[in-house]
Amino acid sequence: MIRSELIQKIADENPHLYQRDVERIVNTVFEEVTDAMARGDRVELRGFGAFSVKQRDARVGRNPRTGATVQVEEKCVPFFKTGKLLRDRLNGKA
Repeated sequence: MIRSELIQKIADENPHLYQRDVERIVNTVFEEVTDAMARGDRVELRGFGAFSVKQRDARVGRNPRTGATVQVEEKCVPFFKTGKLLRDRLNGKA
């Protein structure tokens, strides 16, 4: 599902809301999650999962084409851990 499909589904299920308002709500939620993660905060949505940021240390990598060694800088990467409800539902337990 892509963002526009999510917005359309929410708008269809809530006919009392304008689609532009639903779009603003969805965009605000995504922006807040992104901003919190950019600050290094953890975002937890109960039953769904938790978003966090993990730090990857600098290391020596290898260019697969030439085989030359390359310095890879340290970086932050997003990490998602599923919640118990989501995991159970995916595995047919709920």
